[in-house]
Amino acid sequence: MTIQFNEQARQFHLRNDSISYVMRVLPGGELSHVYFGPRLTDDGDLADLKTPPSQGLLTRDAADAYSIEDEHLEYPAAGSGDLNPTALAITDTRGSHVIRPLYTGYTITDGKPELEGLPSTYTEDDGEAQTLAITLEDARLGLEVTLLYTLFADFPAIARSVKVTNTGKGYGKPVDVDAAYSADLDLTDSDWDLITLTGEWGREGTPTRAHLRPGHQGVASLNGHTSHRANPFLVLARPDTTETHGAAIGASLAYSGNFDADVHVDSYLRTRLRIGINPELFRWRLEPGESLQLPETVLAYSTDGLGALSRTYHRLYRTRMARGPWRDRRRPIVVNTWEAIYMKMDEDKLVELAESAKDLGIEMLVIDDGWFGHRNYDDTSLGDWFANPAKFPNGLKPVGERVHALGLKLGLWFEPEMISRDSVLFETHPDWVLGDPDVELSVGRHQYLLDLTRPEVIDYLEDIMAKTIREGGIDYIKWDMNRQLSEVYSPTLPTERQGEVYHRFVLGYYELLRRLNRDFPEMLIESCCSGGGRIDPGVLAYAPQAWISDDTDAMERVKIQYGTSYVYPLSMMSNHVSAVPNAQTGRISPLKTRADVAYFGTFGYELDPRTVTDDAEREAIREQIALDKKYASLVATGDFYRLISPFALEPAFGMAHAAWMVVSPDRREALVGYYRTHVGVNLMPFHLKLAGLDRTAKYQVEEIGFDTNPWRPRYGDELEEVGLTFIDGSSGEWRSKIPGGDNLSRLFRLTAL
Repeated sequence: MTIQFNEQARQFHLRNDSISYVMRVLPGGELSHVYFGPRLTDDGDLADLKTPPSQGLLTRDAADAYSIEDEHLEYPAAGSGDLNPTALAITDTRGSHVIRPLYTGYTITDGKPELEGLPSTYTEDDGEAQTLAITLEDARLGLEVTLLYTLFADFPAIARSVKVTNTGKGYGKPVDVDAAYSADLDLTDSDWDLITLTGEWGREGTPTRAHLRPGHQGVASLNGHTSHRANPFLVLARPDTTETHGAAIGASLAYSGNFDADVHVDSYLRTRLRIGINPELFRWRLEPGESLQLPETVLAYSTDGLGALSRTYHRLYRTRMARGPWRDRRRPIVVNTWEAIYMKMDEDKLVELAESAKDLGIEMLVIDDGWFGHRNYDDTSLGDWFANPAKFPNGLKPVGERVHALGLKLGLWFEPEMISRDSVLFETHPDWVLGDPDVELSVGRHQYLLDLTRPEVIDYLEDIMAKTIREGGIDYIKWDMNRQLSEVYSPTLPTERQGEVYHRFVLGYYELLRRLNRDFPEMLIESCCSGGGRIDPGVLAYAPQAWISDDTDAMERVKIQYGTSYVYPLSMMSNHVSAVPNAQTGRISPLKTRADVAYFGTFGYELDPRTVTDDAEREAIREQIALDKKYASLVATGDFYRLISPFALEPAFGMAHAAWMVVSPDRREALVGYYRTHVGVNLMPFHLKLAGLDRTAKYQVEEIGFDTNPWRPRYGDELEEVGLTFIDGSSGEWRSKIPGGDNLSRLFRLTAL
């Protein structure tokens, strides 16, 4: 791992064992992007990679026909001859948009700095990474742009961020930042496929793939949070790139608010990737002496397909974005009260649930919505984070004591960013509602938003939540958010700063999370936003797991978990076995199938354990819990391989299925999940080819859930090239020993002999 600056060539070269990232200072002082890809051996002047002499219309140097229009720029700024979409745009007090940030210097330090007020990756030892800080300055405006690049020793990835500072020199007046992306990446051609994660409530994380075309394409959010519709992540993959081979570039933004992940192909078929805060509805005033720190983006590169790219993000985010004691611990197996009893709760009922859950081996009872204020329906009491006196006349303390006495942990649901009109908080502080007071505010789920730009609101939430957490001895909180931002306005900010409200709201969210992590370091936080509406790396820095969808149907979850795994580790995905018929789809799936899907993440149940009265079913749940405990470490820390996509039917016969597997870091153990959503008829045997194994090792193959084991030991190369042979199709009558029909699963354990 090295970061070098070639003084003669004015060239930066960041390089580890896997990748190289090269930049060059242009004759006029602009910073150009030269290369991002597999490691380059040459550490000298990479002159052949420079942009050839310009044919552009706008030249900076007449002698060399040097044109910004033709250059691949590292951080393009508006108004200076670059005719493509730019990464930085400003307005000064004269109304001018012209900015020309030019190179002034650099520093190289060991380790990685934290970003003020924002989540970011980190190092535990300075030897893990080096950080390059390049300073660009527009001396006329007194505007300084610091570009940060952290090169990790053990990951084919670079963490990038930007800080914009009004130094007060030169112009010496306020400057408005109209757009400031966290990263820009210029590529020489457009022969790439764009892969994004899209969806909606209940169907989050759907991968889409399309070849680049001239013009704009990408995903974005203006929800005020990440959104169900799009994720702040994209991949550029060569058209022949698959799960196992081919080039792919990933860009992942650690931010939980409005974002833009944009790809633009120009008239010369060159590609520009930009990712960062969405410039729409954004403007940030920088007075002299003020700075704007932008969120972090992680760029990753793979020569071994999409699977390898995903595993880079998994390892990095699991070990160097998530933090705190729960980063590496096995998470408790929970039962959540929502689909069990909804809001119909009291102390005795919760203890009954806990007693029944304990008998099954469940480790934590999570009290979901309905415990606070005077809430019996979703139209009251948000903001009143104290126990409902009608349901809990003695408060939450005896609930916590009785649940803890059973040996279980206790969790509690909050929706801190929200306020109900029918609440004590609204009666006391109607001015704390976020929104333009001169218009009628939209209502979502009967609720409004609190103005998290106000320090006193953050203080209130910290105080009342901390009091309740201490009263109940709470071990875990589920942090929910069930509406988007609208009519955004904060009366406490002056006119020229109203464009800052969306971003300040996110900063307030992070600040409250940071305080809770500080005050309750042993408490586990799970993030939620009507399911997967706020899944991003930024949340992971404060909450190591997330409820990735409100859709708990097993077959739907196969798709959601598959797509989410493109960038997020299994340790982040909270997966529960729900009751049937499923509350979202009405589908009835076997208990085994529901568990076989949920094992691949943090495991729990979304049902009323008191209603599980069949002895065989209760024993099956006990066995599921024992199995999850046995393999939780493998699932959390192993390498994940996507084998069959659930988004494609087999074209000839209509067989719909999916498969994935997790392999231990030493490749001595693996867990394989196979899911058949739709069975075919009169089919030839199917071969499930595995991946990630030691090809020279011999493995014992065991199908979990069967008393007999017909599978002979076989070598890793055979398992990868030939696979496991399934005979699942009917040819008039079902002859397989494996149950027939739809919505079924098979689970395999592989152990090296």
